[in-house]
Amino acid sequence: AAGSTARILTYANCADKIAGVTDMDKSNDVNMPYSVVNAELFANLPSIGSGGSKDIPYEEELIVLSPDVIVSNRDIADINELQEKTGIPVIGLAYDGIFDVSVYNALILIGDIMGTKEHCIKLIEQMKAWEEDLNNRTKDIPDANKATVYTGGVSYKGPHGFEGTYGGYPPFAAINAKNVVDETGKTGAMLIDLEKVTVWDPDIIFLNPTNMDLINEDYKKNKSFYDGLTAIKEGRVYSQISYNYNSTNIELAIANAYYAGKIIFPEQFKDVDPKAKADEIFMAMLGQAYYDRLVEAGIGFGPLTIGK
Repeated sequence: AAGSTARILTYANCADKIAGVTDMDKSNDVNMPYSVVNAELFANLPSIGSGGSKDIPYEEELIVLSPDVIVSNRDIADINELQEKTGIPVIGLAYDGIFDVSVYNALILIGDIMGTKEHCIKLIEQMKAWEEDLNNRTKDIPDANKATVYTGGVSYKGPHGFEGTYGGYPPFAAINAKNVVDETGKTGAMLIDLEKVTVWDPDIIFLNPTNMDLINEDYKKNKSFYDGLTAIKEGRVYSQISYNYNSTNIELAIANAYYAGKIIFPEQFKDVDPKAKADEIFMAMLGQAYYDRLVEAGIGFGPLTIGK
């Protein structure tokens, strides 16, 4: 499993067929749930690449290991080069987002190849059901009746403070939330001018607990900015678990959407227990409950206090 493909092989219920993983897969990092649930298995497998955004495949190790196939999410030129150098067939996977046809196509492809198609079809049906449920709860609420929201501390290409944010933030998009950053017309991770946040003055703020150290450090230097925001003054600051680490941890993103829905639209999500829902998602995608591990690491759901 080259690149970050061990994750989707885990979703596809065929991690037991992986013969080699990357160094990053072996890190047993709570921010990459697939690496934790497979920690014992991965620890005993040979390393076949560095992993990460600049994954370097270990071609000699792959040749010695001689797996039936290599799975990679690198671009087509890298895939062709790896296949030529190793003489081993390389399957290319390309997918994006959380509820996207590209994700479903990747699952079906892996299921076909690895013999777990039935599991993959069931998982896709479940993912589509979550997507429909999230959308149906909020789709008829007029924008004028919605609280405005902002997400900060978003990690991409490394950690960022309050200014690290996301246009078209998928967990917000899934629940039709009114993300102030969408006014920029940009999508994806970005850095925003803090003056813009002052102008927007969002009703509710969500932050990545992993990067609270950066936010708290900045608070010491820039108290007037933070203390001037209504959401902070009135205690409406909550967590969103960082899910873009070694590519997208889709299960964390979906769990985030349910928690954000509970906070932003309490009436529409009154029957949802975000912690129980998170474990339902983790069971379906990872094969085991995982929420308690997030709590132990201090990155579970709940209110956050800036400056502590």
